[in-house]
Amino acid sequence: MIKKQLNRWNKWQEISTNRRVFSGMLVVAIIALLAKLVGAGKELVVADAFGTGSMLDAFLFAFLLPAFAINVLAGSFNAAVMPTYIRIRDNDGKAAADKLFASLVAVCIVLLVVAAGVMAIVGTSALTLLGKGFNEQTLALSHTFFYWLLPVVVISGIGHLFSTVINAGERFVAVALIPSITPTVTVIILLVFGNEWGIYSLAIGLVLGATIELLMLMMSAARENVSIVPRWNGMTTEIQTVISQYTPMLAGAFLMSSTVLVDQSMAAMLDSGSVATLNYANKVTAMILGVGAMALGTATLPHFSRLVASEDWSGLRHTFLTYSRLIIFITLPITVLLFVFSEPIIKLLFERGAFTAQDTVLVAKTQAFYVLQLPFYMLGILGVRLISAMVRNKVLLMIAIISLPLNIVFNYIFIQLIGVSGIAVATTCVYVMSVLMMYAFLFLKFKNR
Repeated sequence: MIKKQLNRWNKWQEISTNRRVFSGMLVVAIIALLAKLVGAGKELVVADAFGTGSMLDAFLFAFLLPAFAINVLAGSFNAAVMPTYIRIRDNDGKAAADKLFASLVAVCIVLLVVAAGVMAIVGTSALTLLGKGFNEQTLALSHTFFYWLLPVVVISGIGHLFSTVINAGERFVAVALIPSITPTVTVIILLVFGNEWGIYSLAIGLVLGATIELLMLMMSAARENVSIVPRWNGMTTEIQTVISQYTPMLAGAFLMSSTVLVDQSMAAMLDSGSVATLNYANKVTAMILGVGAMALGTATLPHFSRLVASEDWSGLRHTFLTYSRLIIFITLPITVLLFVFSEPIIKLLFERGAFTAQDTVLVAKTQAFYVLQLPFYMLGILGVRLISAMVRNKVLLMIAIISLPLNIVFNYIFIQLIGVSGIAVATTCVYVMSVLMMYAFLFLKFKNR
């Protein structure tokens, strides 16, 4: 019976490109949702143990720079590498693609190790500058955590590259499921050793979990007959193409990720606990965006890359517009529901232990403004994937250059009006502007084809 249903599903999805994309999205969404639910469970345990206290502020603030480096350096791998990798694999064969990937792994390791070394030298000074609103004890604790968490830059960064090559083969399940390892490990460590290790349990869980995730990704790549051994094969044309696309993506990711730094540092200038408030307020939204963005971005980029390579502009336009409408249809009712029921949701999820009723009111208010970004963020993910597949990453760089100062201005304006919740409003405004710019570019491109 199950086999029969699977055969029917396989036949259904082969009818059109849109159905294949939808099938991939659905698989990734289901697996990613399970992984995110595990992460949500971890947040419940953390909230019960630490509330919105200064120790959690210190940990979250310490991970700010490592997370920034991962998002900037490794987060750009997917869009820069996948279109070229798929083109080489489809046109020149798997051996040529494996040769390219081996060189990219070597470059990746060197890049991440150098970045981690530079951060080790300047990181604490940067944290001191960004964390002016913290007291001396909280700032000192964040410095300690920073060095504990620094290895994650290299470990997670390499994992991102392996995720890219696995997704290029449309083997989405492993990449979607593996991120559940770190929160699982963290919860186990917190429950078993939390009384003894306290807040340090979070740092240990993060580093250990990231290490296990990397090993699992390497095993998954090996099962797909992808060479996991780094080997430099020279500065080939393909490497130059990847670098030419990676550079603007890197700069754009730097600017867009800087908005997170700006948000956190401006929150640190407000009342004690504001960084933790911002963190909790974004949890539900981030979980939905994480599932949606992973499903949408993972499934569409390989298909967009193939359509661009075959110059099927009509199919590309149809797929893009179809999924734009689908995003709006799905996200609008979710946004309304989360906005209306923000306080009951926060109360149900977090109000226990050290997390008080007063915390609930402020976090719920901030969350209500965060959820307004949902439709625009998802439309932005779709636009980013298409622009990357078209090998036009310089456009994304220009949008990022405009978005960063907009974020600072919006933050300042709305913080004056409604405090820390204003940062959430500013975030939504930035995504609205970014999506308008992306869609204007894409519609001009479609018109000229």
